[in-house]
Amino acid sequence: MKERVKKIRKTLNLSQKEFGERLGVTDSAISIIESGRRNITEQMEKSICREFNVSYDWLKDGTGEMFDAIPETLVDELVQEFRLDDLDRRIILGYLRLASEERTVIKKYIQNVIDAQ
Repeated sequence: MKERVKKIRKTLNLSQKEFGERLGVTDSAISIIESGRRNITEQMEKSICREFNVSYDWLKDGTGEMFDAIPETLVDELVQEFRLDDLDRRIILGYLRLASEERTVIKKYIQNVIDAQ
């Protein structure tokens, strides 16, 4: 499981510090887990799955896909309620799949556009 935790973190482009902060633990706690010096607790497993949309089966056993599918029904509701087109829908789904740092870049860009108005 230690390798899968590391793979999640690397896939999301997060440092051990950033990964730990999102889970409420220190970077050294993440380092200890990734090195195998400490087993991951069930609570930590659940936190990882919840925070990063990771499949519990994949984290536990390595079976299936790493990430759970984004509940597209919620996006479909937004599309319908706000009369969004297909590009809007793809933008929303794409944004939700971005790593934290990538979202930050997008948010800064949008904030600059809003501030310029």
